Amino acid sequence: MSTADRAISLRAMPRWYLTLFTSDALERFGFYGLQAILVLYAAAPAARGGLGLPITDAATLFGAWIGFMFMLSIAGGWLGDRVLGNRRALLAGCVTGMAGYLFLAVPAGWGAVIGLPLVAIGGAVYKPNHQAMINLMFGGSRGREAGISLMYVATQVSALAAPLLVGYLGERVSWSLAFGVAALVMMATAVQIAVSAGQFGDVGNRPVRPLTSGERTAVARRGGLGGALVVVALIALGLAGLLSVSLAIVLVGVFSVIVPIVCYTVVYRNPGLGPDDRRRLRSFLAVFLGSTLFWMIIAHAASLLNLFARDHVDRVVFGMEIPASWLQAATPLFILALAPLIAVGLPALAGRHHVPVKLAIGLILVGGGFLLMSLTTVFAASGEKVSPLWLVVVYLTHACGEVIVAAVIISAAADVLPPGFMGRTLGLMWLFAGLGGGLGSGVVRLAEVVPEPLYYLGLGSVAAACGLAFALGRRALVNGLTAGLDAPAPQTAGETVVREGSR
Repeated sequence: MSTADRAISLRAMPRWYLTLFTSDALERFGFYGLQAILVLYAAAPAARGGLGLPITDAATLFGAWIGFMFMLSIAGGWLGDRVLGNRRALLAGCVTGMAGYLFLAVPAGWGAVIGLPLVAIGGAVYKPNHQAMINLMFGGSRGREAGISLMYVATQVSALAAPLLVGYLGERVSWSLAFGVAALVMMATAVQIAVSAGQFGDVGNRPVRPLTSGERTAVARRGGLGGALVVVALIALGLAGLLSVSLAIVLVGVFSVIVPIVCYTVVYRNPGLGPDDRRRLRSFLAVFLGSTLFWMIIAHAASLLNLFARDHVDRVVFGMEIPASWLQAATPLFILALAPLIAVGLPALAGRHHVPVKLAIGLILVGGGFLLMSLTTVFAASGEKVSPLWLVVVYLTHACGEVIVAAVIISAAADVLPPGFMGRTLGLMWLFAGLGGGLGSGVVRLAEVVPEPLYYLGLGSVAAACGLAFALGRRALVNGLTAGLDAPAPQTAGETVVREGSR
């Protein structure tokens, strides 16, 4: 290690890392709170402040919403790369998300119509640029994966606290109060980023490849035309009486399939990429698709598994029935316990083949969880409520898989294309995760016609089989991912490197 590098640990973090660590915890509070209550809020009767949607629409709403957010992530990454700079994009995402939660707090259905898209846009701008800032501040690839794993501690603190607080407020007090608390936390996130700007120096202050005057004109023209077409289409659908939640979910599902293909093609054909860049991007497509399946299964926690907890799980603890949303805290609780351990051992796992091997492990874990869920639904079919331990074990498989898969994909994505494309590469990563959400919103509807045990058995088997395929094809995938690059040296367990002078 050169004198220009310093080791980082949880006890001796540089100030910039602590800032990003804290801001991510705050920003994710609203996301995980919404994840815990959205399906319950959507299914609650209008008389109780909910949206009064049918169960099927409520179950598919979260998948469609998260698909919409991830679908916009490529635009959020582009905004940071070419227009605002990654750091300014963080602030813009926070302000937009805060406005969305404030609209959701309005006790009327129209507030959700405006608020949910705004929250999605805010998250789409914030998340890829936050990850870009982490990668840019680390500078090199050494230690980056361990640092990202440790960052999961920050997000899971919120993922643990948000269901407990937001879930209780929403289910037992007021949905509006729950969303209002999320808005306050988002405001705190924006303030923290603004006052800590000096810790990052010039990193992320300006776009890596700013738009030329001609490009700005073209973007403004196309953006205005696209926005006008959307407005006209919405007005036409509204006048025709066709505008509904079901239609919106279907449209998001369709676009979540189309947009990843289009955006991947646009990035692939960018004249700034060379032959080796394109070969790496072709190979990484397999990783993108593997993550699509992974996140599609994970998204069930906020939809079908949440409704299963409400209707089929014995939630009486010490004489008190706990809110169904509280079970959403199981996954982050496990991640908080496991993330530091995984951050130490993860970098050394599988050496040169770590990307496909870790993705394989994650898919096999979540697949196994759904196989267990298949058995759980058999016991629940009798009408008797089942022990919450069944769901807790399923969430444990989700937690282990999420820590492993998210860290390795985010870290590996930073090396696929040159630095000027980092925001867009990370945007593509979440775009394919959005494909999982969009597909999931359609797949969830199969639970209406397919017996629940078969539904979970089928998805679990597909995930486990894909995991085995990644393990068996690891050598070919790694050769494609390292085309034109020097083979990375294996990391020392837990080693993290940051830039000189970042403290």
